[in-house]
Amino acid sequence: MAGPRPHPVSTGRFVRDGRDSFAKVLPLEEAGRLEAERDGLEALGKAGVVRVPAVEGEGRDGDHAWLLLEWMDLQPLAPASGAALGKALAALHRIGQPRFGWARNNFIGASAQPNGWSDDWLQFWRDKRLMAQVRLAARNRLPSRLMDRGERLAADCEAFFRTYKPAKALLHGDLWGGNASALPDGTPVIFDPAVYVGDREADMAMATLFGGFTPDFHSAYAAAWPLDDGFRVRRDFYNVYHVLNHANLFAGGYVRQAQELIERVLAEIA
Repeated sequence: MAGPRPHPVSTGRFVRDGRDSFAKVLPLEEAGRLEAERDGLEALGKAGVVRVPAVEGEGRDGDHAWLLLEWMDLQPLAPASGAALGKALAALHRIGQPRFGWARNNFIGASAQPNGWSDDWLQFWRDKRLMAQVRLAARNRLPSRLMDRGERLAADCEAFFRTYKPAKALLHGDLWGGNASALPDGTPVIFDPAVYVGDREADMAMATLFGGFTPDFHSAYAAAWPLDDGFRVRRDFYNVYHVLNHANLFAGGYVRQAQELIERVLAEIA
């Protein structure tokens, strides 16, 4: 059986010395989720090409851990801010990186996301992403066929990379529409990262999964750095990871969605 479900993050405005911050609070035993978020925000901030909330403080007491972030008056992405984000994300992805992976484990939503360093992208994705979720599905007692077909996909997915060699890119890692907004002046902002170094297509695949990004975002990214012709198929391959994660966290209709997506990707290999 799987262990207890992770707690939702408590958030709210925190005022200290007349200064507003955005506070995120978790039980002390889950402090690692906030530490990983801080690490990701700092890595994206150091890249210097896309705006993220600044980390203003962190701490613990006997029961809770907290992270204080810069307060931002955020609004939904508009066509212009969406286009600006697409251009900025392409610039982020173009910054060369030495290896795939990340120095520490972090989290994808509330699920643990294992990392480590690798020179082999496909091996990293198979073991640290796809099979990590398949193993979690087994612990959660999801349908056995889901695990069987997920293992089949892991075994056969090299077919998608015979003529495609991904560049090493710093990724946001959890790039759905709910993790991007804009400041009142139109500056795009990204937050709640699950950073690692990987194939840029993994970020761009998730950006198509749950909506929230305007066509201007995708057009601006493509104008700055066009995607490979094989992206359409690898998009679904990469999104298996996120749909499986939702199945593991929430079950329900996500289990069926994961099964259908895996079958669709396997059909492309046959």
